[in-house]
Amino acid sequence: MNDHFDVAYFKSPIGHIRFSADKIGIKEVEFVDEKVKIIPKQPANELLKKCLKQLQEYFNGERREFDLKLTINGTDFQKKVWKELMKIPFGNVVSYAEIAKRIKNPRAVRAVGQAIGGNKISIIIPCHRVIGSDRKLTGYASGVWRKEWLLKHENALK
Repeated sequence: MNDHFDVAYFKSPIGHIRFSADKIGIKEVEFVDEKVKIIPKQPANELLKKCLKQLQEYFNGERREFDLKLTINGTDFQKKVWKELMKIPFGNVVSYAEIAKRIKNPRAVRAVGQAIGGNKISIIIPCHRVIGSDRKLTGYASGVWRKEWLLKHENALK
């Protein structure tokens, strides 16, 4: 199996985002806090070009849903959780407990949280739309302040 993949960076209003793709789809969309020295103007890979365009549209308030092929690597449980995250509409939030119920495993709230924390394709698989049952913003691998910004951007915090 060929593990070759291409990487590009996008400067968002809340920090640099590294995104990568293999021949099948987008593998990663993650915020990076280290300094990024070179940001290519236009990625060569067609999947990355499409991802860059859609991220720009999202941050400009012009896109609510992503239409990208994804390469999702994880356990069956993680994939089930991530698939459920992709059903959360733009501008909405649900609790970790609600996700556990939706995957027919209501006692797996902690495991759901761990699966969400392992999501490597943030924003596109919208883990930022999951909040605590008490409506508090909890846990976000890239920082709760970014989660808050993304939810305000989507008008999910009302």
